Amino acid sequence: MNQSNILYQQWTERVTDPVLAEDLRAITGNAEEINERFYQTLSFGTAGLRGILGAGTNRMNIYTVGAATQGLCTYLSGRYGCAKVAIAYDSRHNSRLFAEQSARILAANGHKALLYPELMPTPSLSFAILHLQCQAGIVVTASHNPAKYNGYKVYGEDASQISPEVADEILGYIAKIDYFSGIKTIPLEDGLKDGSITYIGQETVDAYLDAVLAEQIDPEACRKTPISVVYTPLNGTGNKCVRAVMERIGVDKVAVVPEQENPDGDFPTCPFPNPEEATAMQHAIDLADKLGYDIVIATDPDADRAGVAVRHGGSYHRLTGNEIGVLMLRYIVQRRGEMGTLPENPVAVKSVVSTKLADRLAKEMGVQMIDVLTGFKFIGEQIALLEEKGETDRFVLGFEESSGYLTGPHARDKDAVNAAMIICEMTATYKSRGMTLLDVLDDVYRVCGRYLSVVDSYTFEGAEGGETMKKMLASLRADTVGEIGGRKVMAAGDYLSSKRVLADGSEEAIMLPVSDILEYTLEGDASVIVRPSGTEPKIKVYYSVVAGNLEDARKVYDEVSVGVRTLLGV
Repeated sequence: MNQSNILYQQWTERVTDPVLAEDLRAITGNAEEINERFYQTLSFGTAGLRGILGAGTNRMNIYTVGAATQGLCTYLSGRYGCAKVAIAYDSRHNSRLFAEQSARILAANGHKALLYPELMPTPSLSFAILHLQCQAGIVVTASHNPAKYNGYKVYGEDASQISPEVADEILGYIAKIDYFSGIKTIPLEDGLKDGSITYIGQETVDAYLDAVLAEQIDPEACRKTPISVVYTPLNGTGNKCVRAVMERIGVDKVAVVPEQENPDGDFPTCPFPNPEEATAMQHAIDLADKLGYDIVIATDPDADRAGVAVRHGGSYHRLTGNEIGVLMLRYIVQRRGEMGTLPENPVAVKSVVSTKLADRLAKEMGVQMIDVLTGFKFIGEQIALLEEKGETDRFVLGFEESSGYLTGPHARDKDAVNAAMIICEMTATYKSRGMTLLDVLDDVYRVCGRYLSVVDSYTFEGAEGGETMKKMLASLRADTVGEIGGRKVMAAGDYLSSKRVLADGSEEAIMLPVSDILEYTLEGDASVIVRPSGTEPKIKVYYSVVAGNLEDARKVYDEVSVGVRTLLGV
């Protein structure tokens, strides 16, 4: 009997939860499904846990979540003795269950759990850690994944997601825990009665909204120039907070997509509830087209990512995460400069896979641009470093190409509530000047060149898919890649070895933490980055090219992407 079958038998005998017990009975005799559920333990890392809901060691359930929380308790006990931990959750199936289970475990282990009483955006959890002076935070969410997923993210006392070192330490504790006898819990009612579990009050929600509003650039922009907005929370957590902020900044004309307004873990009208996906925004665009509204804004289920479609020339154009980031950088620096509120030596931070157009624009506008690894915790770290030096005011923007943005230090994670506010404000400001956001982008391209950034993803699910991805990356590392798509490789960087090899054979160090990233700089200012996704079973390829016009830029992308697909064998 192989290990998967042994674990399956153990779970069948020991699981007491009736729903999970029935789930196990349903796969009796299905060797492939049993292997998928038990061939590994659900990975715990800097992004916590993320996986398909169901019974098994490789699934999201009360036992895997319980073990993660018990491991976190051991870490917190050793570091703090008694810790305060804030907890939030989204609209997904079992999110509230997992959040309450986490609170019960924390309380049973001598810690204090502060639980939002209803679903809330992920950035409000990051804010609560700072506001309530907590030592850690938990948010139960799978962000923009399909409905069959859920996840569990852990934050440190700095309100950023935990570092790789802390994740490894917690993982070591998790590995020693028996799912069925090693997890301490108390009833929720007992914790609420003795005060070891408390609900986070409305004061904290209001303080979060006030902190977001404090990041306005021009508080009168939307009052001076009214705009119309179609908004969709994609059946997630953004509805109350985003609409409250829009109302308070003076956006009176807001239509919400009715099919996507209320929380629904099935996401019935958007199987991929990700603002980067055209299908996720289609209902909102259709409504905007019917109403003739200026702009469409979408937030993902945990409201940390924002998507935008702009009415221009009578039709709606979706913006990429990179384009929104560039527009925010242009607007914030330009408008703060006009209003006399731009700090000396302003700083922006972006992930290494985000568009190089932002680097060029930052240079044009006198902004220091800092590149960090993917994962918004690394942007949060840069804010914390500025804070240590008393220079927090220098921070003007952090962004990732995957539609994550933050314009202030109120949180240490991407914040779509904050982003929606800035998007409305810059739409109103440029509308007052007779421009749409697409007009502004064209201005940027005229100054900086026609950049094109594209992200291609290749999905490899299950145990076999995981092995395929490992072999793919290992093969790339084993070979010397001299050209891609007919363009010479000028430098090849491997972030696992922290080394970049130049075309002449010389080497230079990569001064960023070790990460599973391969980077190729090509002649003609083109670049390619290959990395496995940290939250989905995908290989992601990031292209950045620049040319004199869009047609030529697309031609470069077409040629280079063919070369990459040949290298990957896809």
